[in-house]
Amino acid sequence: MQWRRRHCCPIKMTWNIKRSLFRMHMMGLLLLALLFTIFLNCKDWLPSQSGLRENTVAYTMHDLHPVKEQAEGNQSSLQSLWRESLFVPSKPPMNFSSHQSEVAVQSISGMEASLSTNKTNGNTLHREMGVGEQLAPNPYRYLLNEPYKCQDSSPFLILLIAVEPGHVEARNAIRQTWGNESMFMDVGFVRLFLMGMKSSPDGHPQSTIVEESFQHHDIIQQDFTDTYYNLTIKTLMGMNWVAEYCPHTRYVMKTDSDMFVNTEYLIQKLLKPELPPQHNYFTGYLMRGYAPNRNKDSKWYMPPELYSSERYPIFCSGTGYVFSGDMAGKIYQASLSIRRLHLEDVYVGICLAKLRIDPVPPPNEFLFNHWRVSYSSCKYSHLITSHQFQPSELIKYWNHLQSNKHNACINMAKEKSSKMHHRKLEWERLR
Repeated sequence: MQWRRRHCCPIKMTWNIKRSLFRMHMMGLLLLALLFTIFLNCKDWLPSQSGLRENTVAYTMHDLHPVKEQAEGNQSSLQSLWRESLFVPSKPPMNFSSHQSEVAVQSISGMEASLSTNKTNGNTLHREMGVGEQLAPNPYRYLLNEPYKCQDSSPFLILLIAVEPGHVEARNAIRQTWGNESMFMDVGFVRLFLMGMKSSPDGHPQSTIVEESFQHHDIIQQDFTDTYYNLTIKTLMGMNWVAEYCPHTRYVMKTDSDMFVNTEYLIQKLLKPELPPQHNYFTGYLMRGYAPNRNKDSKWYMPPELYSSERYPIFCSGTGYVFSGDMAGKIYQASLSIRRLHLEDVYVGICLAKLRIDPVPPPNEFLFNHWRVSYSSCKYSHLITSHQFQPSELIKYWNHLQSNKHNACINMAKEKSSKMHHRKLEWERLR
């Protein structure tokens, strides 16, 4: 008994101390968990540091070369050619639900666009403001038009090609190559160059454009100033033309003047004249989950007061997209309730979101390329677009493709075999 009394209390005290320490440890863990939860819930309220948390995505658009930024993104061999930053996703790419698309549209609809932030010429933007929530339809006067282009027939395809007034060599190269209307007379397609007025004198007066129009009958021109920031106006001009003068065309392609377009593959393999026409159809190189560029020094800067949403809806790269003929009028009508943005392809995507029509991916992700694809007759016989071509290059590679298109990949295999054989002989000779 005496031994037990002497050792009973120390044992109890040791156990109580351990239990107290265990409780303190658990309380500490619970407190840490609570603080972590509060931090997660409130971190979105903290001042943003976009320069630290945003990852840039390289993106090449039209014939522009913005300042290079660090790029983190797709490791695809083709996508590794993306060089310039346009949109900056701060979260993984995602598809927009119809509700999210509507929110994105509402962030622009009915909003007064600042001339300084939109960087659009005052004489063009003010003319489109309209009354109330509707922009003015047909605010510009035609300087050159081709209203009878579809009078005798409804073409299978209309090519809307955005071009600057002074780029006559590019227009002539396209007329000789992928825009040659005589190539597919059995299905019928129409070539139209879209342009505004020259922004500055460059030795190419309006009178020469008028003469060119009389000769080729393929120029649509209105009296807005032709600048990069008015590219949206130029594209909408083309869509409105289709809706007004050629509403029964099956398909339309909008593209740029520095593009290589394999019109044969586009018509025969993608659109397929033997099939019934599609409706509410829109495809191209899909851009998903991109965020507005908030860098004020960027050419693609999007002010929060002009577009407040954190994501753009899905859109297709403006270097080349294809849509069914019924979409031209629908997109133009939707645009009358959406303030103009200078990012043309984004703007068209917002119009599609308002219409609740999602662009569909092409059958092959490498059909539409908004970068320059290294040339081979095999690759170019199985794609639709490639970017950044000079007129002389366009003619050279187009002619080569036409002369090799029936056995393009066989010839490429022979060339590779010949090169390997030549290297083997050289190696043996050096040994």
